[in-house]
Amino acid sequence: MGKIILVTGAVRSGKSEWAEHLALQSQQAVTYIATAVENPDDAEWTARIQHHRDRRPDSWHFIAEPKDLAHHLNHLEAEQCVLIDSLGLWVANHLETAPENWYELTTQLIDILSHRPLTTILVAEETGWGLVPPHIMSRLFRDRLGRLIRRIGCVADDVYLLAGGHALNLKQLGHPLPNPQTPLL
Repeated sequence: MGKIILVTGAVRSGKSEWAEHLALQSQQAVTYIATAVENPDDAEWTARIQHHRDRRPDSWHFIAEPKDLAHHLNHLEAEQCVLIDSLGLWVANHLETAPENWYELTTQLIDILSHRPLTTILVAEETGWGLVPPHIMSRLFRDRLGRLIRRIGCVADDVYLLAGGHALNLKQLGHPLPNPQTPLL
C-alpha cells in the first residue's frame, strides 16, 4: 500500500515548503493537486498562488481541483507521489455541502488514502488554536477541518507539525489518543 503523510501547522509556518521537500525526497514522479480557486480580482491571492507555482519543479504534473479529490486519487497511476495543497481550502470549498454528503466525501477520501498504492502528502492548516469563532460558518469550517485532520492523522504513517521553522514528526514524538474515532460531521 501507499504511504500517507500529513503536514500541518499555522499560517506561514512552512507547511507547503516541507511537503514539497518530502515530495522531492520520495524520488517518485510527483502530481501536485491544488485545491485553491483562483480569483483574478484578488491580486494578493493571485500572488500567493504564483509563489507556490514558482517553487514547483517543471517536471511535476499539476492538477487544479477545488472539490473532487477522490476522482483524481482514484485515477492516478500507482507508485507515484501525490501532494495535495491544501485540505483547508478543500474544506472551505465544501462548506455548503450538507452534513450527510460531507460525511460521505470525507469517508471516501480516507478510504482511498488508505487503500491506494500512492505516496500521498496532504497539507492542512491548524485553525483551532484560538477563540471559538462567533460566526456559524467559521465554526463549521474549523470543526470540519479539525475533525478531518484528526481522522487522517490516525491513518497517516507520518504527521508533521511545522512550528518555529522546524518540522516535528508527531508519530515519532507523540502518543495517539486512546479513542481516535471522531465524527466527521
